Parts: sequence; C-alpha cells; structure tokens
Amino acid sequence: MKLAGKRIAITGSSRGLGRAFAVACAAEGAKLVINGTNKTALGEVEEQIRAAGSEVHTVAGSIAEDDVCQKLVSTCVTAYGGIDTIIHNAGVVRDRTILKMSPEEFDEVVAVHLRGAFLCTKYAGLAMKETGGHIILITSGSGLAGGFGQANYAAAKEGMMGLLRTAVLELTKFNIRTNAMWPVADTDMTQVVFERAKGLAEQKGETAPSPAEMGFGAPDEVAQGIVWLASDQAGHMNGQCLSFNGRRTALWRHPSEEYVLFSDDPMTADDLAAHFKDITPLPFGRPKLVQA
Repeated sequence: MKLAGKRIAITGSSRGLGRAFAVACAAEGAKLVINGTNKTALGEVEEQIRAAGSEVHTVAGSIAEDDVCQKLVSTCVTAYGGIDTIIHNAGVVRDRTILKMSPEEFDEVVAVHLRGAFLCTKYAGLAMKETGGHIILITSGSGLAGGFGQANYAAAKEGMMGLLRTAVLELTKFNIRTNAMWPVADTDMTQVVFERAKGLAEQKGETAPSPAEMGFGAPDEVAQGIVWLASDQAGHMNGQCLSFNGRRTALWRHPSEEYVLFSDDPMTADDLAAHFKDITPLPFGRPKLVQA
C-alpha cells in the first residue's frame, strides 16, 4: 500500500486518465477527493472506489472556477484532516491552427489547464503551509515542444512549467514540493493523434501503427507513474518533470543557455552578428516517445 493514509485530491478524475489515477491511488490506500464536470461520470467513479473499500468524496464543477478549487481543497481538509497531495489533471482541447483559432477557444483551454493549475497551487499551498505537501501538475509534450493545431493547449502546458518553477522558489521553504508529469496515454484526448497516424498510413498504403507502437500506454499502466510520484518513494523529487508511458520514462531538463558571450562593453548588432555567424541554431523538434 504505497499511498496508505495519503489524502489526495485529483482534478479531472471522472473519466480517462484522471479516473485511472484515482482508481490506482485508491488501490494503494489513498483517501480521495475527486472532481469533474460530469456529475454522472463522477458518481460512477465514486461508486467504483467505494466498492473497492476506499474512502472518497466528490466535488463537481470546473476547476477553472475559484470556488470549485477552494471547495476541492477544503473538502479534503474537512473530511480527512488535511491534504497531502493535489494532482491537477483536468483538461480540455479545442484544436485549431493559430490562424483559425478564436479567442474564445484559446481562453477556454488556458482557463482549465493553466488557471486551474494556479488555483490548485494557491489553495493547496495555503492548506499545506503548516504541514508540507505535494503539488503535481499534469503537463504534455505539446507544452515541452509545441503541438500542431494546439497553440492554446501548448501555451497552457508550458505555462504550467513556469508556474511549477515559481512554486519551487516560493513554496519549498514550507516543505511543499511541486512536480510535473507528462503521461503518454491512450485516451479520448489523444485520439486525434491516432487518427492523423491512420490517415498518413492510408496515404502510403501501410497499416496504421497501434497506440502502443506509437508510444502510448493504457491509462491503468500510465497511472503507475502517479502512484510512484505521489508516494514517499519519490520524496526526494522537487521541481522535476517526469514523462511516462508505462514502458518508458525520463526526466526533462530545465532550459539552459548555450553559446554564451560576455563583454565588458555594451555589444552592438555587429558584435552579435560576428558571434552567431558560424553557430548552428539549436535543434527544434518533437520529443520521441519510444526508442527507435
């Protein structure tokens, strides 16, 4: 029971990956508060967890709303006497290329992912200030390296990383750790990736690769990453970004500078031109999910 007695709140846990996170954490002994906007689906997860003998409470509503996030944290504190971990998993996608995306589509995605991450960090941080705790933000490869048709989603997920680094600076002194996880899972949200792969394969007269062949694990497999990250076995982790697809894992490096030049005198544009003239630009590309 890796999470025995742990008091954990999970946003976006009524379906898909969040549901798998909740079920896996409950199976390891955690006491849960789960959240989602679909009350019927949320109730089904609650019943599943209770039937397995675990404690669970529900808070319905969008985590982008201030009062919903406050209630999520306060429910955990009231029901269990405190909160040890919050996992911000809730998310939506409104995929469209930058030139076609509406301001409303941009704002909606950023609100759930990034505003939700801020609210979770704020209210969980306030509740954890005297006791310590752990904040886990669910990020994405789009946030680390961009995603075609996902300007809103990528911006929100990369924004999470800036929030995470700031939380490390501000909250570590209260014994509050902040980490991120990039779960590479076969869910409703990732179906667009498989449809694209299928279309490309058909154009070439080839068989479309399976999700596993593309590096996507089943939700229950990927949920083991959250179980470990939320456990005391990962107690030495702070400010880290973990990727996990059930079969492959890695830590992602903090951005660092290259080709540094310093001058005692202010540089001119010509100085910059001379410095960068023979330097090859740093590589830009999508991260690979599985070994070739």
